[in-house]
Amino acid sequence: MSNNQPEWPEPIIRVQSLSKSCKDSIPERYIKPSTDRPSISSSSCDDVDANIPIIDLGGLYGDQDTQASILKQISDACNEWGFFQIINHGVSPDLMDKARETWRQFFHLPMEVKQQYANSPKTYEGYGSRLGVEKGAILDWSDYYYLHYLPLSLKDYNKWPAMPPSCREVFDEYGRELVKLGGRLMKVLSINLGLEEGFLQKAFGGEDIGSCLRVNFYPKCPRPELTLGLSSHSDPGGMTMLLPDNQVPGLQVRKCDNWITVKPARHAFIVNIGDQIQVLSNAIYKSVEHRVIVNSDKERVSLAFFYNPKSDIPIEPIKELVTPCRPALYPTMTFDEYRLFIRMRGPRGKSQVESLKSPR
Repeated sequence: MSNNQPEWPEPIIRVQSLSKSCKDSIPERYIKPSTDRPSISSSSCDDVDANIPIIDLGGLYGDQDTQASILKQISDACNEWGFFQIINHGVSPDLMDKARETWRQFFHLPMEVKQQYANSPKTYEGYGSRLGVEKGAILDWSDYYYLHYLPLSLKDYNKWPAMPPSCREVFDEYGRELVKLGGRLMKVLSINLGLEEGFLQKAFGGEDIGSCLRVNFYPKCPRPELTLGLSSHSDPGGMTMLLPDNQVPGLQVRKCDNWITVKPARHAFIVNIGDQIQVLSNAIYKSVEHRVIVNSDKERVSLAFFYNPKSDIPIEPIKELVTPCRPALYPTMTFDEYRLFIRMRGPRGKSQVESLKSPR
């Protein structure tokens, strides 16, 4: 990003500190408009008690019929939900637990240690507590840590926490495994779109992709009905693999104008389509709005790993998916350009990618 970007418009207050000092109320700037609060439901939906699909990736290595079944399950999930959970995905359960708990330890370090890694809107990399630079914006009830993993030119160990001692080693291993998993899922998505299995990967830049981690920390909140841990948004990147907090549900996915609270399966990753795949697929696959609610009794930690296109590669609808009946819906834009567009404004539902649509 350009070095001309502004600093934060107001002093940063860590939500974790607010959680310890606020007993019966929360500051006004964290209180959402009544229509955006977790208790609001805009209409009824038959799926209100449903859970996003849980898919056993082990079937991809079975016989042809089993493989075909798994491919269809993923295709249906992408079309109906934009979200699905995967089990038997090849990442060690021990590594998943270690990654989550190592980052939980980081957020419980003394504030002066964490403040050494305070971030800015120039890159967002490091320890943060807000998104967007709009002065006076209503903020989310969360802190986070954002890190680049790929490309190697952006991988800066000095911006990774040195404490707890295992943090860098754990994240390096975790990143390697998630990049491999992302590559396998990209092949599946390509096949389901009727393309060669390496098509989406090539559109992302081949091996020269971008990937990053956002660790979300949602402290206890005395008035969870008034706020959100993360406002409604669709993910701006390509694909997200989320390691949730198995003990405390919080992710909600919009479906049929209702918010469905995801019930995490043990040692599963929650996968969702991002805006870049929506553009590449010419909206055959759509990114979906989601948000995070908070809890009055328990904190939450989750790890969102973003599998993104190379930052300067042009992203546009794949020509094989453009027809006279389905013309190209989006202009060409690099991920860097789109990311800057998002970062300046903060989470705003699906309005960001939809605003790019060409008039038909």
